[in-house]
Amino acid sequence: MMRTSRNLTVGLIVTLALAGIERRASADQSQTPTQVLEWNQIFIDTLIATNTANSSSQRLGAIVHTAIFDAYNGIEQRYGPIFVHDRAPNGASRRAAVIAAAYTALVGLFPSRQPALDASYAASLAALSDDGEDGGQSRERGIDWGTEVAQAVLAWRATDGFSASYPPFRGGTAVGQWRPTPPAFGAMSAQGLAFTAMFVLVHNTQFDPVPPRGLTSATYMDDFNAVKALGRKTGSTRTEDQTALALFWEGNASVHWNQAANQIARANDLSMSDSNRLLAVLNIAMADTAFTTWSGKRFYGGVPNEVTWRPVTSIPLADTDGNPDTAADPDWLPLINTPSHPEYPAGHPSLNGAASTVLLSHFDDAQMFTLTTVGQPSRTYTSITQARSDGNNARVWGGMHYPSTVAVSDAEGEAIANYVNRTSMQRLHDRR
Repeated sequence: MMRTSRNLTVGLIVTLALAGIERRASADQSQTPTQVLEWNQIFIDTLIATNTANSSSQRLGAIVHTAIFDAYNGIEQRYGPIFVHDRAPNGASRRAAVIAAAYTALVGLFPSRQPALDASYAASLAALSDDGEDGGQSRERGIDWGTEVAQAVLAWRATDGFSASYPPFRGGTAVGQWRPTPPAFGAMSAQGLAFTAMFVLVHNTQFDPVPPRGLTSATYMDDFNAVKALGRKTGSTRTEDQTALALFWEGNASVHWNQAANQIARANDLSMSDSNRLLAVLNIAMADTAFTTWSGKRFYGGVPNEVTWRPVTSIPLADTDGNPDTAADPDWLPLINTPSHPEYPAGHPSLNGAASTVLLSHFDDAQMFTLTTVGQPSRTYTSITQARSDGNNARVWGGMHYPSTVAVSDAEGEAIANYVNRTSMQRLHDRR
């Protein structure tokens, strides 16, 4: 009886001690990001350091996270791959594979940042323990595998159409049609996005939005008057905070939504595997949304009877639009200089819809995260939906888009995100 009691006591002490160790280990793990989250942050930092244009960033994020996903998944074999279907060598370290894949992809995409990336790579590898206690063989196999996967992904996307040469596009002069806008009056920017091959979608018209509203419609009247009042540079009906939000959300959408995803994943102690899939879905959904949006801009902007002109054009020329409920203001200028591409559909709102939909499919709406834009005060949110709403409204407050375009574009991004999440990187059946 005494022995039994003593054994139970010892067992209880051991159990409590192990529980304490596990709790401390869990706490340590929550404070230290996984290699997937670490290198996602390095990607964010790289976008900021290079001042990469928003229009280029979604494709870059999808390339980096395709390499990371397929490198990790080639070892784990939990999900269907994105591009690389080969299996990793036995015993390859998942963590080393992630580091090598991310590093190789980022150096290939941002060669000017190689010194900084070299330093991050060395620090990441130095922090790894000897996986498998096999004298480093597991780590070396992981490095070789991750490098191989990233090189394959880079080669795949080198011919995706983004960097090809296309004739300059300047829209047309029909009433309602997009034409180059002040101050530069340049041809359509980032036109290559309209012809870039998709990552997951079958083609870039799969979720093409319906044609825009007509000039004489009540919707156009509401659109026109809303942006005329809210989006003007001076004398606007905007609040001070709406003005600040317009300037803040002019920042890089890939930076904003990767920041949100990274912080939310850490706060929710998301596993390395789950973080890997989350960030791959997020960045690929945003990329395929960008390609769809620019394809729509290029198509509808080339149709003379579709309404794709920007407010900076439509408001001074309102006396030509045939709508008695729109009044011209020849001196009207937007708060933010208008981007050089057709108004319909809208880039940032489509990305906001895609990214927030991915996050809401994984987490409750109530999440805390802090976003940054260079040159602007940071913004802390406690709701994914509120960030989405602010980002969308900011395009009207900035004088660049009409409200109905924002709504249609957000819905486009949401539909694409749901498709990517539902059809790609799906859990494999248990093969045992």
